[in-house]
Amino acid sequence: MISKLQQKSIRPVFALRSLHQSAVEVLKRPAPEETVTASFGKFISEVKPQHLSSLLLHRSKRMVLDSIGVGLLGSTTDVFELALQHCQHMYAPDDISSVYGRRGTRLSPTLAAFVNGVATHSMDFDDTWHPATHPSGAVLPAVLALSDMMPANGKPSGLDFLLAFNVGIEIQGRLMRFSNEAHNIPKRFHPPSVVGTMGSAAACANLLSLDPFQCSHALAIAASLSGAPMANAATQSKPLHIGNASRLGLEAALLASRGLEASPLVLDAVSGVAGFNAFYEDYEPQSLESPNNDGHMFLLEEQDMGFKRFPAHLGMHWVADAAASVHKRLVGYGPGTISPAQVQDILLRVPKSKYINRPFPDSEHEARHSFQFNACTALLDGEVTVESFTPSAISRPDLHALLSRVRMEHPQDNPANFNRMYGEVQVTLVGGDVLKGRCDTFYGHWRNPLTNESLRKKFRNNAGSVLPSEKVERLIEEVEELDRLGDCRALLSQLQ
Repeated sequence: MISKLQQKSIRPVFALRSLHQSAVEVLKRPAPEETVTASFGKFISEVKPQHLSSLLLHRSKRMVLDSIGVGLLGSTTDVFELALQHCQHMYAPDDISSVYGRRGTRLSPTLAAFVNGVATHSMDFDDTWHPATHPSGAVLPAVLALSDMMPANGKPSGLDFLLAFNVGIEIQGRLMRFSNEAHNIPKRFHPPSVVGTMGSAAACANLLSLDPFQCSHALAIAASLSGAPMANAATQSKPLHIGNASRLGLEAALLASRGLEASPLVLDAVSGVAGFNAFYEDYEPQSLESPNNDGHMFLLEEQDMGFKRFPAHLGMHWVADAAASVHKRLVGYGPGTISPAQVQDILLRVPKSKYINRPFPDSEHEARHSFQFNACTALLDGEVTVESFTPSAISRPDLHALLSRVRMEHPQDNPANFNRMYGEVQVTLVGGDVLKGRCDTFYGHWRNPLTNESLRKKFRNNAGSVLPSEKVERLIEEVEELDRLGDCRALLSQLQ
């Protein structure tokens, strides 16, 4: 039995006799008991490009484009530079996989997945789903790095690339739906560091054409490499969660390809032994059916993705839109600009979530996680943008004057849930007038998705900060045509 992996002859390190022997040994074993873990491994191994619907291809290509743009912009940040310098100085050079926005810079596949994942989340600008996680940043850098690693005559087709990407997204979504706790804004573990690692492992296992047993082991290995606490939100370490998810998921798949094994019950609820349920106390797993001739309904087909218009925690988009609507009315009370002298009191009605309640943020990372900062910025400027989080913008006296007037309320009907929450901003003026703004679904939410025109505008702004305009336009074309490309070399060549 010769696997597709061996046929592709991916670097000598993967064309291992031990891998072939492991596959033969697995075939000799008795058929395993039907488990949730086994069903996930079977799905990852057996799903095919023909199971990707036109709607799924459309939505996932939008995700790929947005994630690349966010990653390219993120390659200009301090946290990305620190991560890149660390990898270059601490590890031997390995000129294989490209790095976002750095011409001529290549790293080992796992390190490239790491730094590109860090870039993707360095400004909290990447896509968000429900239940809450950042799915693309954990998967795309790993799939890109693995594709870079494959020989020139063995690159995956565009459809194979998109299949692996969608498998990684699907596995994340399925795992999140096994827990009611996962539906709410997190308190314990940052979700991408948990389900993102599993999604990265699944995507890479699919791209490596691993058999069902190896795919199950890849997930189990990834579970041992997962988890990061919410205490590091709003710090420079939060982007590491995405970088590690991408890197360690790739590593798990590569280890499984060599024959490393792990628990065959990692996704099952086993009394007295914690598996994946260690991350979610109310975890209730269900088997994942393998696709048949009728196809498979991916979760991305049922629910679209949320894309951010400015780089901040998703919850900020509700209060920013509500405050922007108040700004428009405030302008009519004065000379066209907003002065704190006009404002007596600012009341925010938002969900209760401690890590995004930051009255006076003193860094860009804290500002991206502050209801107060984003509401007051939108009140002053009418919008929140990339430039809103620069040191000069954060330190503005007018902004701090408004911050000192903010109060918070947490209504019972406003849960900490991205599918059900709202943002309300009430401004009382010195003269006694009261202005209110409310947002139930911001533009960019999965219920109100960005148009292709808006998404491309965001991409051009982000990617154009690093790449010349002709490369930016070429990337848009390559992603749009990805499902029709014989291989993904053209896409890979445009990222630096």
